[in-house]
Amino acid sequence: MRSTLYLKFILIYIIFGFLSLFTVSALSSALTTSYLESDISGNLYQEASLVASDYLPGYFSDAITSADVYNQLSGMKAYLDSNIWFVDREGEMIASARTEDVAFTPSTIHNFDPAEGGSSPYQVGDYHGYFEQDMITVIAPVTQGFSTKGYLLIHKPYSAVEEARFTIMRNTYVVVLVIYLLSFIIFLGIHLLIYRPLKKITDAATQYASGDLDVVIPVNTQDEMGYLSASLNYMSSQLKDMEDYQKKFVANVSHDFRSPLTSIKGYIEAMADGTIPPELQDKYLKIILFETERLTDLTSDLLTLNEFDTKDLLLDKSVFDIHEMIKNTAAAFEGTCTSKKISIELLFASRYLTVYADQRKIQQVLYNLIDNAIKFSNADSSITVETTERGEKVYISVKDYGIGIPKNSINKIWERFYKTDLSRGKDKKGTGLGLSIVKEIIQAHNENINVISTEGVGTEFIFSLPRDKQ
Repeated sequence: MRSTLYLKFILIYIIFGFLSLFTVSALSSALTTSYLESDISGNLYQEASLVASDYLPGYFSDAITSADVYNQLSGMKAYLDSNIWFVDREGEMIASARTEDVAFTPSTIHNFDPAEGGSSPYQVGDYHGYFEQDMITVIAPVTQGFSTKGYLLIHKPYSAVEEARFTIMRNTYVVVLVIYLLSFIIFLGIHLLIYRPLKKITDAATQYASGDLDVVIPVNTQDEMGYLSASLNYMSSQLKDMEDYQKKFVANVSHDFRSPLTSIKGYIEAMADGTIPPELQDKYLKIILFETERLTDLTSDLLTLNEFDTKDLLLDKSVFDIHEMIKNTAAAFEGTCTSKKISIELLFASRYLTVYADQRKIQQVLYNLIDNAIKFSNADSSITVETTERGEKVYISVKDYGIGIPKNSINKIWERFYKTDLSRGKDKKGTGLGLSIVKEIIQAHNENINVISTEGVGTEFIFSLPRDKQ
């Protein structure tokens, strides 16, 4: 970060300053020069045209003398700081006024051509070699009686353009420099508002990648940086919760596997070394079989949940009669209910009620809920399975009148491996995964499941399924 992004900011700032100066020196200089040439030559031509049309025609009508012309040109020379020539049509010098830096004035302009400038109102150069430096030259015709009698030429040193350009460019460079210095505030703002928060975010991300999820990024703004910081903080908290969950998950799995394995190992060793006599081995083999079934159930439940975790679950939806499924599932518990003297009451909304869902997985939901209800029901009690139609939904309720769920455990029963103290005391075989599987299956159908329970009164689970639209 320090060796890349920060250096890029500095490099961009330096390039910005260089391009600014280069643009001003190249583009502004040329534009300024062109403007000054046009402006100065325009002023000179205006002065020349005014004198050539209003005053000098009097020379050809003998209204003014050569001395008067000279005095006029001398005044113009002092006012315009220029060399003034008054010539006839052939280029013969009539009168002139020159500045101190010019050594002589020619008596005749060789190859005189008043139109040599073409369409341009002025020309730049030494004007036929008569000057040692470049001049801006403008030519205005002197007319009398609709005919051209002569010309007035004004030669102004080109150094006037360069001096004016230097002054303007100097001021421009000062302005650009001030703007460049002020732009440092933008660079400073980028450093404080973007780079430093981004640096903290990348440092925190590095810590997250190394496994340190306790780092908290300060959120000081409500902009995109603040939102990104808050999002990363939320992500780290979720990852930390996930890490804690994984540790708890592994601990629970280890505990639930270790207990039956320890029991099985102990009984087998006891039978092998003769601690358990042959006449009692049948009893302990049944215990070993029971513990084996626990391991089988736990493994099966873990594989089922893994389908949801890896998002490989594919629902095989079809249309089926939910009432028929409830009857068949309830019938599977006939032996257990008879031994515990528990009855299952079925209350159906109609004779037939079809739904559109994964038949095998919904049967697993019903099996887990009824099995749960039986486990936590008292002897000589009943369990009610009821269906209700509401619009496009079918609601299935499984209700028992058993020990209920403590209020502080209601929101935890969906967690994997969670068992209330009551369940641990009443059910030694449960894996703590049944309700987790139930919720995952219902959510995979984009449906909901709710629980209503009062300790000592009973528990009711209600879940929804879509009706068959046909």
